[in-house]
Amino acid sequence: MTQAVEIANNVTQAGEELAAFIQQHPKLWVITGAGVSTDSGIPDYRDADGQWKRPPPVQHGDFMSSHHVRQRYWARALIGFSALREAQASGAHRALAALESRGFIQQLVTQNVDRLHQRAGSRRVIDLHGRADMVKCMVCDYQMMRHAMHAEMARMNPSFTDLQAGHAPDGDADLETDFSSFRIFDCPRCSGILKPDVVFYGDVVPAERRLAAQVALAEADAVLAVGTSLMVFSGYRFCRTAHERGMPLASLSLGVTRADALLTHQWRAPLTPVLEQAVRCLQPS
Repeated sequence: MTQAVEIANNVTQAGEELAAFIQQHPKLWVITGAGVSTDSGIPDYRDADGQWKRPPPVQHGDFMSSHHVRQRYWARALIGFSALREAQASGAHRALAALESRGFIQQLVTQNVDRLHQRAGSRRVIDLHGRADMVKCMVCDYQMMRHAMHAEMARMNPSFTDLQAGHAPDGDADLETDFSSFRIFDCPRCSGILKPDVVFYGDVVPAERRLAAQVALAEADAVLAVGTSLMVFSGYRFCRTAHERGMPLASLSLGVTRADALLTHQWRAPLTPVLEQAVRCLQPS
């Protein structure tokens, strides 16, 4: 049997098994991660073993305390953010939206900041780590669309607008140069620090999002993790809670997860074709 046929059979079997899991537990609490968006051209952070593919992303404390760190962050974002801005929803996003429209998803909690679930049509979404298309003043809470801030910084830094670099996760770019001349656009209301409205490493998830996710978890039949290694505690904590409550806990991903020992079902298979197969299996006869 060729590898292609083996993969196809694995996808078919995984999709059928996932559909059976969904039928048995029709009020799903779903948590998604970067693997859902890789088919949309957005790079992820970790490999199949859950290890970093690249240096860890910027820390909240470093961003807030260091002008140089902010210069480097925003200069690279001028190049890298186009990957998020131009990304289109993948088949995995659309399949999850289809499952929601069929009434199978009680709540979708995403660790991604790209808003692609919403673009695909999902409505019951909690952006656990925020949204990258907004920026927020850390002093006065002023908010503005990120593309408007980028436009201002492009005008202020014409020498940086033509630089080229590969895309990195979450709108970053693999650019290394002298950032000391880069001018940052500060809050137009109070001149405070503007930061993407996302939870950086070292920061905490806002209480209202965490509590909303917990309330939805209490009303669900089972948990399904899709495209996430669950290495970040903000996502893993919910799987641990589900396990403590005796809830069925399933994972669809290409690699290991932090919750492997807690799982009742696991499929290590390509996300989009498996989800699409599950949706087909769940179509009314």
